[in-house]
Amino acid sequence: MHALDIKLFRDLRRLWAQALAIALVIGGGVATLVMAVGSYRSLDETRIAYYERYRFGDVFAVVKRAPRSLVDRIVEIPGVAAVDARIAKLALLDIPNFREPATGQFISLPDVGEPVLNRLYLRLGRMPEPGNADEVVVSESFANSHNFAPGSRFSAILNGRKRELTVVGIALSPEFIFAVGPGDIMPDDRRFGIIWMSEKALANAYDLDRAFSAVSVKLLRGTSEREVFQRLDALLDRYGGRAAYGRKDQTSHAWLDHDLEMLKNMSRTLPPIFLLVAAFLVNITMTRLVALEREQIGLLKALGYGGIAITFHYVKFVIVIAAIGIAIGIGAGAWLGIYITKINGDLFRFPFLVFVQSPDLYLTAGALSLVAAVGGAVHALRDVMRMPPAVAMQPPAPARFRHVLPPTLAIDRILSQPTMMMVRNIAHHPIRATFTVLGMALATAILVVSLFTRGTMENLIDVTYFMADRQDASLSFFEKRSQDVLHQVKRLPGVLAVEPQREVPVRIRKGPVERRITISGRPSDADLKRIIDVNLQPVVLPESGLAISEWLAKILGVQAGDAVEVDLLEGQRRTVSLPVAAIIEDYFGIKGMMNADALSRLLREAPAVNSVNLSVDENSAPLLYDAVKRLPTVGAMGLQSFSLANFRQITALIINTIAGIYTGLAAVIAFGVVYNSARISLSERARELASLRVLGFTRTEVLWILLLELALLTLIAQPPGWAIGYGLAWIMKTQLAGELMRVRLIVEHSTYVLASGIVIAAALFSALVVRRRVAQLDLVSVLKTRD
Repeated sequence: MHALDIKLFRDLRRLWAQALAIALVIGGGVATLVMAVGSYRSLDETRIAYYERYRFGDVFAVVKRAPRSLVDRIVEIPGVAAVDARIAKLALLDIPNFREPATGQFISLPDVGEPVLNRLYLRLGRMPEPGNADEVVVSESFANSHNFAPGSRFSAILNGRKRELTVVGIALSPEFIFAVGPGDIMPDDRRFGIIWMSEKALANAYDLDRAFSAVSVKLLRGTSEREVFQRLDALLDRYGGRAAYGRKDQTSHAWLDHDLEMLKNMSRTLPPIFLLVAAFLVNITMTRLVALEREQIGLLKALGYGGIAITFHYVKFVIVIAAIGIAIGIGAGAWLGIYITKINGDLFRFPFLVFVQSPDLYLTAGALSLVAAVGGAVHALRDVMRMPPAVAMQPPAPARFRHVLPPTLAIDRILSQPTMMMVRNIAHHPIRATFTVLGMALATAILVVSLFTRGTMENLIDVTYFMADRQDASLSFFEKRSQDVLHQVKRLPGVLAVEPQREVPVRIRKGPVERRITISGRPSDADLKRIIDVNLQPVVLPESGLAISEWLAKILGVQAGDAVEVDLLEGQRRTVSLPVAAIIEDYFGIKGMMNADALSRLLREAPAVNSVNLSVDENSAPLLYDAVKRLPTVGAMGLQSFSLANFRQITALIINTIAGIYTGLAAVIAFGVVYNSARISLSERARELASLRVLGFTRTEVLWILLLELALLTLIAQPPGWAIGYGLAWIMKTQLAGELMRVRLIVEHSTYVLASGIVIAAALFSALVVRRRVAQLDLVSVLKTRD
């Protein structure tokens, strides 16, 4: 074996702890990239495969009642590959041993064969038999929540008549990966389920024989969605059809796409930050490590080794350490990526998961880390390689000491001698101290950005559920109702207050930018479901004009006072121009809001409601639930307490899990940074500390000089670490924002405390290691002069 290679392995054995710490820093950066990108690719491929195998539609439309003969005309629309017409209706459910009202989305199944589009993945049991009108298939999440199995029974109110139904199958559908019920923000598997029923049975229940109420369309590749929308709307308009919409506005796909987009943005935001921090820290560490072996480099040059050979020797040293870190990072990242993929797969009820192996990802992560580490070593060797052997073999010239403060302000009269020595060492090596502080600050910063999501989510809950949507429950009706229904609702048991709400689907447009949204009409004095502005203050809707969410205003590029075009998609369809009267804050979706009376005038109809918000006496809630189940006009009941619990559960499952993983990896990097700083400081000052011992200083005094410097630099690094972390959190918050959900940038004090606590804990652990090393110092060998 070559002599330099023998030295390489001896150095690795001698510096194994520091080498492992550096490898962990590299591994943490690699793991974040492999985990985030790998899990996103796997989930995206799973979605693509699921949609293709089970023929998920591209365009959707809802109609009151359209004849089956219309399907042939829809097929003739240019670009249409397949059409699936069916019956889709909401109905209240009465489930044994479950007090709260539940809602079922009933979907018809062909009596013969499979659906043309949106086919089912049958997890258990069988499809309903054509001649049996009471057999149904239910969605898996709903079945699991109620312990349903083939043979289970429950009741449903179909078109005002109560029917006893029997579960014969449990299934999944690409159309309802993320099934959100009316009035809810997140899925509620106990109170909302998808129920598939024989078309003949559902048609008889709703008097829709040879008719349909919903249609899905599959498009040929390259077809213009806008043209299909226009032609489909023209065909369905006379039958009470609402405007057609594409996948991006389909609720399930939109939420799934939002979740994957968040995961993709996290892979673009956090991993580069981790890798940059890891690269910077490796550079600092390797620069100081190489500088410590200055005399050895001079000796090697004196023995005849060339600069290239010596440089390559140290490069191999770095490559070995980096290779260990890359292997650790790839292994940990792949395992964590599979874990994140399985969590999301369970949440979205995918029938299968496609795990994507990405050699290009491993190569990219490894190459970035290797280049960063080698670059740091080469930069450190550059100046030493230029020195003649005689100069390199000598210790570097001592720093030029001078008084920093005037004699009248001398602090040596106040501080003890060991403390004064520590202060002078920092003052006389400002560059080294600055880079040490910066390294620890970056370690704190990546902990802050990893931890901030928890506080942000709690703030989102506080604003949404306690400041804005303060109702206890909401009732949604099958059809719009006159405001006389408010008197009926007020008489229900336990109802303390009632607020009406009218919602109308529209297309809003400014120039070439267009979005499909819902305009919500509310009373000016609404108190249960309040409107909050960007400063979190309640807003009173103006008597005229439109209030839109801040995110929608940014999309359209409008401000208060600008005019927008609005296509009304219900009732008398027409296009109107409305002024933007106010910009409001809404963290879920993009919406418009109007004064209820102004909306009625715009629609040219008498005041009407789609839903009502309720304040409920908790003690009378069971009586209210029983009364609601007997109302034939109510399609769904939303409960705010259940919505909040579901939101916490889902965010805890996804956001907090991912944040916890990033926090763990950030803690590993923080430990590597602080530990390396402590060990290198000990190596750099070993001769000085040994000299102090010989001069009569005790072990405690010598240790105090070293550890006090580490403690001071660690504390100094915290405020800039907080500032950098806040900036990185802003970048991450900006990247994670989307049309379906946004968050405010809230970094709580506890986040800073916890981040600094982890770094300080790493410093304390490093101090214990250094204490042991100082106690084991061999004074004779350390003080030997190398000739």
